[in-house]
Amino acid sequence: MNPYQIIRRPRITEKSVHLQNKLNSYTFEVHPDCNKIQIKDAIEVIWKVKVLAVNTTNCRGKPRRVRSRLPGMTPAWKKAIVRLADGQKIEGV
Repeated sequence: MNPYQIIRRPRITEKSVHLQNKLNSYTFEVHPDCNKIQIKDAIEVIWKVKVLAVNTTNCRGKPRRVRSRLPGMTPAWKKAIVRLADGQKIEGV
């Protein structure tokens, strides 16, 4: 699988910004079928940094009401928290 298919987008939230500043960890939305080794390799290829650890979690979809009274669901997705070596940064994330 292509590294650009594995890493879908960065997740920018208050918690992820706190992790960036304190623990040098970055949060990404990734392809649901990839594993930690593929995520590590993709991050190292795309941004040319050294990855120390990868933690993943599957986030379930939430029930939502759409315009009609019929219930709907938000899509499920996979989150990866990537910890980088000291002195390493990902610019633009």
